[in-house]
Amino acid sequence: MSSPILKLIAQRIALGVLLLLAVSVLIFAGTQILPGDVAQSILGQSATPESLANLRAELGLNEPAYVRYFTWLGGILTGDLGTALSSGQDIATSIGGRLWNTLFLAFWAAVVSIPLAISLGLLAVRYRNGWVDKLISGLALASTSFPEFFIGYLLVYFFAVKWQLFPGISTVYDGMPFLARMQAIALPAAVLTLVVLAHMMRMTRAAILNVMQSAYIETAELKGLSAIDVIRRHAFPNAIAPIINVVMLNLAFLIVGVVVVEVIFVYPGMGQYLVDHVAKRDVPVVQAVGLIFAAVYITLNIVADIGAIVANPRLRHPK
Repeated sequence: MSSPILKLIAQRIALGVLLLLAVSVLIFAGTQILPGDVAQSILGQSATPESLANLRAELGLNEPAYVRYFTWLGGILTGDLGTALSSGQDIATSIGGRLWNTLFLAFWAAVVSIPLAISLGLLAVRYRNGWVDKLISGLALASTSFPEFFIGYLLVYFFAVKWQLFPGISTVYDGMPFLARMQAIALPAAVLTLVVLAHMMRMTRAAILNVMQSAYIETAELKGLSAIDVIRRHAFPNAIAPIINVVMLNLAFLIVGVVVVEVIFVYPGMGQYLVDHVAKRDVPVVQAVGLIFAAVYITLNIVADIGAIVANPRLRHPK
């Protein structure tokens, strides 16, 4: 790998680390300016001033904000996410299983949506401006027009209530058989697939059509190559960089944007965990989950940038 590529990759990683640090400041500041008092929410309205003062001292709320931020950041860097105020449980321990559940759901949604989106994009390009292209684009537009909660409730009504093919509540647990777990996540995975499928398909189609305007595509057509061969051998490989960016952005959404879907199906993942503790005003949990989501999103964006850099032939062969 040549030095220009290594330099660009190092710049992207350094920028990602700085961005994550800035996001941690925003997350901490955002939770600190929320209305209400954490000690009051824990002890209730009948708490005495003395008990409130003692709890505030115990939680370190009397320290200056910058001291509390660096204490929290130091804990994060050493793997200590803190303790949940509402339950007294270690946040890192509680998050472990829920993060696995969220990744499991996002993985299977990605396994279905990514190949399907790229295939539909290639099909739309092959039959561009024809009825196949118009049908695929129309269905994609319709899919993006509906919010995920509407799609979720629609699938629950038909597949869980009316036809009783899948469970409406996605209950999973440790030691659950694989097929039973797959049946439990079928509806939330379908919602996530429908949400990201249209965007990936439309961007794949746009990226390939942009490449199809190039002179070397015309040369390939003049050589007598079929439309499929032109797309497969020339257009698609040169459109891979923007496609990688779109795929990674949608992967990030699958992991970070599952909050609504997990709440709809009561799925025990990170999103449901976050919503439960927002309602309890459990600030350490909100901070920890918010930072994990931010880290996942930034990491996948860095991977997308690196993939685009490595896929660029001008950088691989600078001479």
